Amino acid sequence: MPEDPIAHGELAALTRRHEQAQDQTTREFGIIKSELTTLQLKVSNLDQKVDSLRQDIGDFIAEQRKANATVVELLATMAGKTPDA
Repeated sequence: MPEDPIAHGELAALTRRHEQAQDQTTREFGIIKSELTTLQLKVSNLDQKVDSLRQDIGDFIAEQRKANATVVELLATMAGKTPDA
């Protein structure tokens, strides 16, 4: 049976389109992967900033409690009472 040149031409065209689509998909996947890596770095950076902020807030609260205790002691001394009573 002789080969059909039209069928070969159609098959070649379909193969080219498939390969082009595959190349485009590969490029787009690479872009998405790169953007995901960038996003992961940004999230990691934000996590570090949140941890630092959490520590700063904890330090501030401890400092504030100490200052409040000092104020209570001074006010109690001025009123002539012990703060623990």
